[in-house]
Amino acid sequence: MTKSQGVLETKATDYTGHDEIEIIGAREHNLKNISLTFPRNKLVVITGISGSGKSSLAFDTIYAEGQRRYMESFSAYARSFIGNLERPDVDKINGLSPVISIEQKTTSRNPRSTVGTVTEIYDFLRLLYARAGEAFSYVTGEKMVRQSEDQILDHLFGAFENQKLTILAPLVKGRKGHYRELFQQVRKSGYTKVRVDGEMMEIAPKMQADRYKTHDIEVVIDRIVVNESDRYRISQSIGTALKEGKGIIMLLDEEDKVHHFSKFLMDPSSGLSYDEPAPNSFSFNSPYGSCPKCNGLGVTEDITEDSVIPNKKLSISRGGILPLGEFRDIWIFKKIEAILKRYKVNLTTPIKDIPEEVLNILLYGDDIPVAVNSVKYPGTDWHTKFEGIIKFLEKQREGGSDKIQQWVNDFTIVQTCSECNGMRLKKESLHFLIDNKNIAELALLDITSLGNWFENLESRLSEKQNLIAAEVLKEIRKRIGFLLDVGLDYLQLNRPLKTLSGGEAQRIRLATQIGTQLVGVLYILDEPSIGLHQRDNVKLIKALKDLRDLGNSVIVVEHDQEMMLASDFIIDIGPGAGRHGGSIVALGDPKEFLKQKSITADYLEGRRKIAVPIERRKGTGNSLKLTGANGNNLKNVNLEIPLGTLTLVTGVSGSGKSTLIHDTLFPILNQHFFRSRKDPLGYKKVEGLEHLDKVIEVDQSPIGRTPRSNPATYTGVFTEIRSLFSDLPEAKIRGYKPGRFSFNVKGGRCETCEGAGLRLIEMDFLPDVHIPCETCKGRRYNRETLEVRFKGKSISDILEMTVEEAVTFFEHLPRIVRKIKTLHDVGLGYISLGQHATTLSGGEAQRVKLATELSKKDTGKTLYILDEPTTGLHFQDIGHLLDVLNRLVDKGNTVLIIEHNMDVIKMADHIVDLGPEGGNKGGTIVCSGSPEQIIKNKKSYTAHFLANELH
Repeated sequence: MTKSQGVLETKATDYTGHDEIEIIGAREHNLKNISLTFPRNKLVVITGISGSGKSSLAFDTIYAEGQRRYMESFSAYARSFIGNLERPDVDKINGLSPVISIEQKTTSRNPRSTVGTVTEIYDFLRLLYARAGEAFSYVTGEKMVRQSEDQILDHLFGAFENQKLTILAPLVKGRKGHYRELFQQVRKSGYTKVRVDGEMMEIAPKMQADRYKTHDIEVVIDRIVVNESDRYRISQSIGTALKEGKGIIMLLDEEDKVHHFSKFLMDPSSGLSYDEPAPNSFSFNSPYGSCPKCNGLGVTEDITEDSVIPNKKLSISRGGILPLGEFRDIWIFKKIEAILKRYKVNLTTPIKDIPEEVLNILLYGDDIPVAVNSVKYPGTDWHTKFEGIIKFLEKQREGGSDKIQQWVNDFTIVQTCSECNGMRLKKESLHFLIDNKNIAELALLDITSLGNWFENLESRLSEKQNLIAAEVLKEIRKRIGFLLDVGLDYLQLNRPLKTLSGGEAQRIRLATQIGTQLVGVLYILDEPSIGLHQRDNVKLIKALKDLRDLGNSVIVVEHDQEMMLASDFIIDIGPGAGRHGGSIVALGDPKEFLKQKSITADYLEGRRKIAVPIERRKGTGNSLKLTGANGNNLKNVNLEIPLGTLTLVTGVSGSGKSTLIHDTLFPILNQHFFRSRKDPLGYKKVEGLEHLDKVIEVDQSPIGRTPRSNPATYTGVFTEIRSLFSDLPEAKIRGYKPGRFSFNVKGGRCETCEGAGLRLIEMDFLPDVHIPCETCKGRRYNRETLEVRFKGKSISDILEMTVEEAVTFFEHLPRIVRKIKTLHDVGLGYISLGQHATTLSGGEAQRVKLATELSKKDTGKTLYILDEPTTGLHFQDIGHLLDVLNRLVDKGNTVLIIEHNMDVIKMADHIVDLGPEGGNKGGTIVCSGSPEQIIKNKKSYTAHFLANELH
């Protein structure tokens, strides 16, 4: 043992009296009463094939026990509000430190959560701008100044020596009203003159202004000649004027020119003043800083002419105005007909031939009453104003029923806010600058560029700014450094958290945790390498080792080869998935581990491997071509995908893969085949669509956000199972229809939990907790429904079955088994049919979606788009997944995958590699072709790692 290891081990023993963590008798889920010991203050990897019990050990046993112990530390009074967390099924855990889990599923869906707010960098930037920012006028662009009473007086004697001046105090600026009470109050205060809209007036009794016009009103405090002998009087008058004008005064010279002065920030030319800046003046989540139009979201949901009239070649009677549909004999069409008649056009005129003025009346309304013949009283006309279709839709969006609001959403499009141009802040906040940049411009920079901007910033700041900013700059640089350490250099601070992959969100939380510098904590991470290119793996491993070296224990549930070999200790759980797993197959440090007999060790040591195909497919001879893609960081990219092949899109994180495929190509295809409303990012043209008949995107978003969603309902197999149960003799005798076996409608479900099987306990300062329903014990149904059985199993027992068990159970029912078999084929044999969607990882949710699509009849002309389908998959499961995908391609379909995993990349028929770097230094195609062609490219990072796999 080295000296440094000795120091670490002494440290470990100091905290808990233990230098290892000991787990005795763990039986949670499929764990088979396992006991194990592993070292504290080390980097420990838990691995094993999908569903073997890795998460059951790491999260449902170790983390759950740590959380329960934390709750136990609360007082009895506090615990009475929270309720007790159930103890995990384990006999004993020794040496457990306080536990922090960094999972993939905890990503916020709130559009207000951004990379900047989560990492706290934006909070420090707000503080920096509030204290050290320089204000500029948004009217003239001049620097705003604030002056004390003495400075105003000195300026007055310097600039207006021996001149006649009128000292004014502004009372009203740009507001409507008659201001009778104000004039009365001013008169009572002893003043005789006011200046209303630039005109001097004597204050008369009952004096008032025009209430419907916008006014500027100032009171005349004094009229003076600037002379040294009158300094005292002038000083008193300026003091009074500042008091009456709430810190602002105006001086009127002999030429009727106005000069503005203020104790606050003011533009000396236009008189524009800003409030004193505070950190919340730069927050898009605060009414003091957010753009008033979009409320700080940067986008607005608008009902526009294009969304209401998508095809102007149609006439109104043919359904040209989408919300109205085709002509019917109803009131609204009669009204429109009457308006058109006035302008000598009719309902059959194509909308493109209707004059702009008339179209505006139809969309936004008119004050002129429209006469419509009464059906009830023939010969009489109803005269009513026409509200306008867009105005009506907007009113319904604000106050209509949920159903109506959902209908209105079909005509709503999301577009960048026209007032702040997507910057999220009000214009005053955007005119505070540091080194010629406002805070929103910094939030648009990627982390690398931001780090470069902060480098040597002190040399570009004034002495006063440096004094104020010193501590804040230190904190900002530290946090930027942590993000760079975990390979997130391509992200921007204003990137919404909901657009990040599970791995990226996890690495952000990891960077935040490194920033807290906690010691003596047990961190549990769930596959942090997801979405990370092999090149950046080194950075992630270093970050985890830094966390360990601070004096923490780090447990990582991971399948990545590099991570395993770089760890201090490996635990392999298996040998199979579900009930075939749950045992310790092998454990030890990497050297010992590789000598043991386990599937994982075989793959690591090269005794087993996924074989490279002997021949690459050439495809159908047709291709899909996308020309001139320029969204986000893409630099006029021309993409060609040979159809009938397994095509991989690769490249370092942030190189533009998702922008090219998810935000450009998929929306183009989706609009073409399914008339989707989501617009693609910029491109010039697309060719080859005639060779495809549909597109299917299988992403990692959850299959449902509540425990009611599960694989059985999502794949549609549960409908077949319910029909099967309703056809049983017992169900027919009782008169049960398929609805009786649904847990979402009244009748057969347990009414206590309304069929969820769980009850939600809301925690005020902790995440909400789901606990099993005390009435049905998590079975979802009432007693009568559960009495109907098929082959001795109730409907609840069916939902509890694993996919693997269900394949055997329903083997003689082809309509049911076909759908369940595809779940098994994509490596999900271990999940139960009724497993709550909220407990599925991103990779599992994606494979459930893939199985659903695979169970449908394919046409041989389908394009499947997948995003990192290997998430959460062991080497062996990747082999199964590739078999499924290859079956699809062999039928003539095209499979397009965004992937970092080398085992999948080496199996591709065609690779498109983006890069060369992330962010602004990416966005171009570095190389494309077969794997054998790619490895010859010296500029590609992917080629470098792929070459090792192929040789």
